[in-house]
Parts: sequence; C-alpha cells; structure tokens
Amino acid sequence: MTKKIIIEDENEIDWDQLWTAKMDKKGDRGKDWSKAAEKYSERASKDNYTEQLISKMIISKEDTVLDVGCGEGSVTIPLSKEVKSITAIDATDKMLEILDEKIKSEGIENIKTIKEDINDVNLEKYGKFDIVLASRVVNGIKSPKKVFSNFNEMANKYVFITLFGPNNWKLEKDFHEYLSKEYNGAPSYTILLNLLAEMGIYANIINLDVGPVRTYKTIEEAIDNGKWNLAKFSEEEQEKLPKFLNEVLIRDNETGLLSNSEDKPDWVLLWWKK
Repeated sequence: MTKKIIIEDENEIDWDQLWTAKMDKKGDRGKDWSKAAEKYSERASKDNYTEQLISKMIISKEDTVLDVGCGEGSVTIPLSKEVKSITAIDATDKMLEILDEKIKSEGIENIKTIKEDINDVNLEKYGKFDIVLASRVVNGIKSPKKVFSNFNEMANKYVFITLFGPNNWKLEKDFHEYLSKEYNGAPSYTILLNLLAEMGIYANIINLDVGPVRTYKTIEEAIDNGKWNLAKFSEEEQEKLPKFLNEVLIRDNETGLLSNSEDKPDWVLLWWKK
C-alpha cells in the first residue's frame, strides 16, 4: 500500500521542482519538430485554436509582441495583423524556414524571426515588449520558474501562456488503461498556477473552447498524428494499438472519417497583467 503524505502548509511545496519531477517521470516524447513542421499547419487549421486565443488576448494596434515558440506561424501570421510588430522566436530551423516563407509570400513587414531556445529568452538579450506570448510551448520546458520570471520582466503590459488542459490526451490515457499500464502524462496546469502565485503573480485562467473533434481518414493516420510516442510501448503493446483504435473510433457514414467525441484538443490560457 502506498503511504499518503499529508502536507499541512502549501508553502512546503516546491512547485517548480514538482513540475520538473513530473516532466522527468513523463519522459521526453522524442518528437522531431523539424519532421513535424511540414504537417503542423495542416493540423493546426483543423481547429479554431488561433481564433480563440487571439480573441481572448488584450492587444492593440500599437503593441509590440514577443512570440516565444512561434512554430511555423499559425498564430504569428494572423496576430501580426492586429499589432504593431512581432518578434517571433523558435528553436527549430524548419519551423522558422516555413514561417519565413509565409512572411515573404504574404508580404508581411512587421515580423522578425529569431532562432532561440525558450530557456534562453531573457530581458538582457531581447529587451522589453508590450506583450509576451508563449503559445503551446510551455509543456516542453522542465523548469518553468526561471522562464516565467524572464517573461514577466520582459512584458510591459501582459503575459499570455497556453498549455494542455486535462482532457487533451484522453485516448492516450484510455489506451494505457486498456493495456493496464501506468500513464504518466503532462503535468497539470494547476501546478503552474500555484508556482505563479508563489512568485507573487496571480494569473487568470480561461479554457479555450477549441474544436472540433480530431478526425482521421484511416487507423494508420490516427496512429501517425504526432500524439503517440510508440517508443514507450513494447512491440506487443504496439500491435494492440490498431485494435484499440478500431474499437474506439467511429466512422462517419457521410464523410467516411474516423473520430471519437472525447478525442478533442484541450488548451488552457493563463494570463496576467503587469
């Protein structure tokens, strides 16, 4: 029997260390973002994440924005039409290459791209911005306290951060249960809320109503969609995945596409005012 530890004072908890420990237990998904870059725009266009995020941000035409983890620009490009300028930072060459191609083809003049790791973005290197945005990148960092402190120093007005909500990996959790295997998912955003409070930052939280459900043409596409870290499964377990998906995915008679009502993107927006 596992012994429960009762903590009587929340100040005893090192929230940064707790996040790091859970990230270590989750393990590296080993995703090759250069390889994923080509299909990222296509996947991103299947939901209304960008529209939902921008609609919740407090921005003006006079604002300068630091977009950390900009990827191939699925948020950067539309956001550039709403603000004065954007400095877009990403650590993956291929992502920035695709974004630069979009900037050139659309004749956009207010976006500057820089290759940099999120952990190395700080005030000394890049200065101040009205808005700091970290969209869909925080789940990849192992020590958020330093990163958030840097973001807070660099922002004149607001910081906006998005990360996974509790139901983003519902099918993956169900598959582990199907295998009677322990599931170690991404750490909860509630850890970051407590970490920020510990830093004297009391963040607001919004659940982004992102939809629709994910759809796939084939079982093979459902497996090869960037969510499954097959290296973590034995050969025998991998062989069970198509059978599991055949049981939980339903084919639409009209479109012919496979889907599950619980297989839906789930994103949370944390934001605060300086």
